[in-house]
Amino acid sequence: MSTTTTATGHPADRAPADRTADRTSGEGSPEYAPTDRTVPTRARQRASYDRALVHAILDAGYVCHLGFVRDGAPVVLPTLYGRIGERLYVHGSTGSRPLRAAGRPKPASADGASDGAGAPGLPVCLTVTHVDGLVLARSAFHHSLNYRSVVVHGAAHQVTDPEELRAALDALVDQVVPGRAADARPANAKELAATAVIRLDLEEVSAKVRAAGPNDDAEDLALPHWAGVVPVAPATGSPVPSVDLDPSIALPAYLTAL
Repeated sequence: MSTTTTATGHPADRAPADRTADRTSGEGSPEYAPTDRTVPTRARQRASYDRALVHAILDAGYVCHLGFVRDGAPVVLPTLYGRIGERLYVHGSTGSRPLRAAGRPKPASADGASDGAGAPGLPVCLTVTHVDGLVLARSAFHHSLNYRSVVVHGAAHQVTDPEELRAALDALVDQVVPGRAADARPANAKELAATAVIRLDLEEVSAKVRAAGPNDDAEDLALPHWAGVVPVAPATGSPVPSVDLDPSIALPAYLTAL
């Protein structure tokens, strides 16, 4: 079965109005430059380096898979992410090994300051995928998926600046539920000390999309098997209030919009 993603307008795709500028700033060129690592070896026609498409796919989700090498073996972890402009922020705890690796002491600059310039960081590969349809062909070989996906390569660095850390945590919360960060108590000093965030610049990036029906061989078209696409879309249920919630607190508008 081959894997391949369509842009859809889910409510969760929308960023809060006061964060729109942050999420779309620093765009520069309308496309990312292809590299050896971002050019696929098959189905190249489905690859895209369009910056707006990459941003849309990233903004439509909140779970990523972060891959890195630990003790000589590959590791892939599911985790939350958020985007601000041309940076992704990935959530973790201060005790996690990838976070510790991304926070290794950075080489000093020419004036002796260790500001992170030129720091190697932790080599990672981050992926985000949305499944939009099950593609059923007449032959088992041509079954596939309709999907949208983004792959990011680069060096991750731990966020240490307090202001950047707070902005990153707000972005992580709003990535999951747009508007929630402004409607929750911010992390206190103890919570910040137990929370780690790594950042990954959007520089070596590609998107890949499939949005089509089955690709059956001509000799199979007369076979008596159903063929087509079964749409797949995320869904949110009705919010369930906490048992200890003050009944006078109304459901926020940003939840009714989900």
